[in-house]
Amino acid sequence: MPFVDSHCHINFPELAANIDDVLSQMRDNEVISALCVSVNLADFPQVLALAEQHPHIYASVGVHPDHEGVEEPDVARLVGLAQHPKVVAIGETGLDYFRLKGDLEWQRARFRTHIRAARGSGKPLIIHTREAAADTLRIMEEEKAAEASGVMHCFTETWEVAEAALAMGFYISFSGIVTFKNAKQLKEVAQRVPLERILIETDAPYLAPVPHRGKLNQPAYVKHVAEEIAMLRGISLEEVGRSTTENFKRLFKL
Repeated sequence: MPFVDSHCHINFPELAANIDDVLSQMRDNEVISALCVSVNLADFPQVLALAEQHPHIYASVGVHPDHEGVEEPDVARLVGLAQHPKVVAIGETGLDYFRLKGDLEWQRARFRTHIRAARGSGKPLIIHTREAAADTLRIMEEEKAAEASGVMHCFTETWEVAEAALAMGFYISFSGIVTFKNAKQLKEVAQRVPLERILIETDAPYLAPVPHRGKLNQPAYVKHVAEEIAMLRGISLEEVGRSTTENFKRLFKL
């Protein structure tokens, strides 16, 4: 049965160095596709090159909120880069008040730029939010993110935050964190989100799921995320694989 890794960074050095093995492991674990997500403009050509070289790899374009002091995108630049047929999303973008402190108005301005680019390009958003849920939802509302749709990636927030994002037409993506023993609140959210709005991801090379926790993550391990969601919801692994794959294709217009 097919699985899709809706968010990974296989262009990062620790995975790119062994890309043939990474792709081979995907095949062996029935992971039929992956979305390689951009975190800055400088490395975007690497992301795009992977997508161009491999039919089952897709790309996004954007600048991560953690990246301070890098080339700042404007709407026209993002919309232009998003015209490439293998670029299926804008992001990852959003807010992160965990890693960076102080005046983060630049982060909020960058987030607004990405939402406007998503609306302008007709491509969905990949949103990262950490310790910034209220501001994230507020800016999504103010900038009419619902017109673009998208996904709350690597979701770790409350059911209330999920509900607000779902109301704006967003999907909720679960990473290996949902397999962690201490992720009780997240497991409850995974039981409540409608199956037709769930995506699964690895966020590789980070956040490897149980039983690989603490090791280098890779797209092949997305199957463990699917297994956890199937167990939590009391449904078959086949159903989770089929639904999340269909959801991925629907959201990213594939």
